[in-house]
Amino acid sequence: MDKPMGNLDFRFMSLGFWFRDFFFPRKNILKEAGIKTGVHILDYGCGPGGYTVSAARLTGESGKVCALDILPLAVQQVRKKASKEKLTNIETILSDGATGLPDESIDVALLYDTLHGLSKPDEVLAELHRVLKPSGILSFNDHHLKEEGEIIAAITGKGLFRLSNKGKRVYNFTKTG
Repeated sequence: MDKPMGNLDFRFMSLGFWFRDFFFPRKNILKEAGIKTGVHILDYGCGPGGYTVSAARLTGESGKVCALDILPLAVQQVRKKASKEKLTNIETILSDGATGLPDESIDVALLYDTLHGLSKPDEVLAELHRVLKPSGILSFNDHHLKEEGEIIAAITGKGLFRLSNKGKRVYNFTKTG
């Protein structure tokens, strides 16, 4: 991942996300990714955890959500939310790239509003490819990338993923090879 933002910037971003999540619940976007009970999810670049908490609720106690971020404050905030909401199916990962997860252990990887800020996006996509199960889904959204062709090329360019469907708010890709 790229250089982490400062704590003050993170706090302003978190406040903005709180308003966003209040008016546009994350669960509606996650349903487009096919999140259901029992799946294992990686929220790559989780930030303050808006998607993480919603995903943990959708996947239930039989599922698991791994929330990864480069910023210690983000990981702390996710832990605090999980504790407050008594969500025991969330695990946090503090990392600037590698997940530390076993090969083919994840059903759905969320890459939401993160790709534009990565200094080595190809390495991150390779890591996501590695941890996704053969039938796994990479669910993608990044409002900084506007053109559909640009979005699809950013994910499929190295041949690791192919577009499986486009929802109202997300693009879902399946793992190749």
